[in-house]
Parts: sequence; structure tokens; C-alpha cells
Amino acid sequence: MAEPDPTPTAGTSVVDPTAASERATAAAGSGRKLVRVALKLATFAAALFLFVLAIQLMKEGAKALAPTLEGSPLFSNAVSTLGFGWLGAYIVLSGSPIAAVALSLYVGGATTQLQTFTMLSGSRLGASFVVLLVGFLYALRNRGRNRGESIGMGVLALSLTAIVYVPGMLIGYAILKSGVLDGIHWSASGDVLSIVDVIWGPAVDVITRLPGWTLLPIGLGLILLAFRLLDHVLPQLDGERHGGDKGSWMKRPWPMFGLGCVVATLTLSVSVALTLLVPLASRGYITRRESIPYIMGANITTLADTLVAAMILGNPVAVQIVLAEAIAVSIVSLFYLALLFGPLTRGIMALDEWVMSTNRRLWFFVAILFVLPAILLTSGIWLGPIAH
Repeated sequence: MAEPDPTPTAGTSVVDPTAASERATAAAGSGRKLVRVALKLATFAAALFLFVLAIQLMKEGAKALAPTLEGSPLFSNAVSTLGFGWLGAYIVLSGSPIAAVALSLYVGGATTQLQTFTMLSGSRLGASFVVLLVGFLYALRNRGRNRGESIGMGVLALSLTAIVYVPGMLIGYAILKSGVLDGIHWSASGDVLSIVDVIWGPAVDVITRLPGWTLLPIGLGLILLAFRLLDHVLPQLDGERHGGDKGSWMKRPWPMFGLGCVVATLTLSVSVALTLLVPLASRGYITRRESIPYIMGANITTLADTLVAAMILGNPVAVQIVLAEAIAVSIVSLFYLALLFGPLTRGIMALDEWVMSTNRRLWFFVAILFVLPAILLTSGIWLGPIAH
């Protein structure tokens, strides 16, 4: 019996099973990539819709609450609004939503220029609290890691933010009152505002049928949801993955300062930008001392989303308030980096080490974090309507 000829005849082809499998896998991978991109775009569109809707609702809610807040001791002076912004950032674990509330209250006529400025500053003072909280949780989950570094990073972030923002408040308000920013009238263009009315108008009309006092908390909830969605869309930075290759540039202040500016801009959140430091510090990729300029940089560009919110509100003074804060914090940060970096580093690290040396001192520090803004918040009760 003749053996079959294995040579392919004309009109037939040999299919390599391995190559076909690879092509199918590549096609499936490409399809999944397209689905992920489409999902990210849809998520970004939803986040943008919710962000603008929240701003519009908070503006309307502020108008409704203005008469009530005007007589409230918790909003009777600029010191109380500083405490409100500070504690509010603790509650929502982020400063940006509280900053948006501050601007909305001003546009709605519920607060003065000074009260808005201090509430914005307070939101930044409290924004780093999440770093301390994450440090505690990380230390509990990773008991074999360096507890002092993970929790100490939160202590450092809160202390350094205060050292920068407290003098920044004074300089910023001086800039605001000097009138040098009066010529700046940034806002979303008329075409953009028209688009806002067309796209978001129907939703605003429906929701504003609810009682006026509900609009501000609804808006706050929506803006929190918007930021949560943005977290899934914007670059995902994993501290434990990205800290593996420690370069000499991490020991230099100016590159770290620039990195902090970039990361906070990309993530639109100082909370996210600073929380990345917790696993890096715990695993020894970066020291608290090396992170100081990074924290200072992140504390400046974190105001980018607040500036966008002010422009959407269409109020030039709201934009000037945010710019005054950003300029002042930049001035203070650059002054520290250029002229006082050595003494600042030694001083802030001495404070950090003192707090972390015993549990009693650490809990004392945590107690101050809550007692101090609570005292400021209630200042209208025991000081009266000063600095209004």
C-alpha cells in the first residue's frame, strides 16, 4: 500500500496552530484594551458631568442657606470658617470638596471674602489627615514593617502643611486685599457656560425642586463621587511598585519638589499624592527627610482643581481667592527651599521624632488635630463675630 504524500498540493495551505493561537490571543488582548479605554472615557465623562452638576447644585444650595448661615455662630467670623474647612476635610478625607463648598458659599452670598479664604485654607490644613490615617492602617496591616516611618509620614505631612499654609494665609490675604489680582477675570468662556446650561440645566432644574437646604449636601456627595470616579481614570500610581529604583535624584530637594508638583497635578489630589509616600517610607524606598520637598510641591498644585471650580462658578473674586492662596503658598515654599531648607528640615524632623518617640505623645498630637479646629469652629460662640 502506497504511503500518503505529506507535501501540500496546489490550492491547499498549512495552518500553524501556534501562530493562529497567538493571533487570536493578540486580537482578544486588543479587544480588551479597547474596552478598557472606552470604559475609562465613559467614566471620565460621568465624573465630569457629576463635577459640574455638583458645583451648580452647591451654588444654588448656598443661596438658599445664606440667610441661615449669616446668623449662625459657626459662620460668624473668619476664624470659625477656618475651623469648619479644617474639620470638614477630616470628615470627607479630602480638601478639594470642602474647597469647592467654600467657593460655592461665597458665590451664593453666604460668606465673606475673608471667610472664604480662611475656609479654603482650612480645607488644605485638614487634607493631609488621610495620610496619617493610612499610615495607621498600613502599620496595622504590616506589623513587620517600619511603623515609625509609615505613621511618621502622616505626622510630617500635617506638620509641614501647617508650617507652609499658616504664613501663606497671611501673605495670601495681603495679596488679595492689595488689589494686584483685581485685573484677573478668568472664567469659563461664554460658549462653555452655554453648553453647561444646555447639558446640565435640565438636571439642575429637576434637583432644585427639592428643599433648598438639601442642595449643598447633595452637591457635596456628588463631588465626592466625581473625585472617586476620577481616581479610577487618572494615572494609577502604586507607591510599592514605583519606589523600587531609588535614584540619587530623590535625595535632592528641587527634583523632589518638582515631582510633588507633577504628581498632585496628575492625580488632582494632594491626599492621593501624599498617601503614596506611606508604603514607600515603610519599605525604605524614601525617608521622611527626603519627602519634605515633595510634600511642599504637592501642596501647591493641589489647588488646580479648585481653580477650575472657581472658573466654572464664573465669579472673578472666587478665582482671585484661589490664585492668592496658590501664589502665597508658592512664595513660602520657594523661600523655605531656597534659603531655609536646612534649618526647616532639622526642625520639622525633630518635631516628627519627638511625636513618634512615645505612644502618649502621638495620641497627644492626634488630640490636638481635633481639639484645635474644634476651638476655631466654635470661636463665634465664645469670641463673637470678630474678623467678619
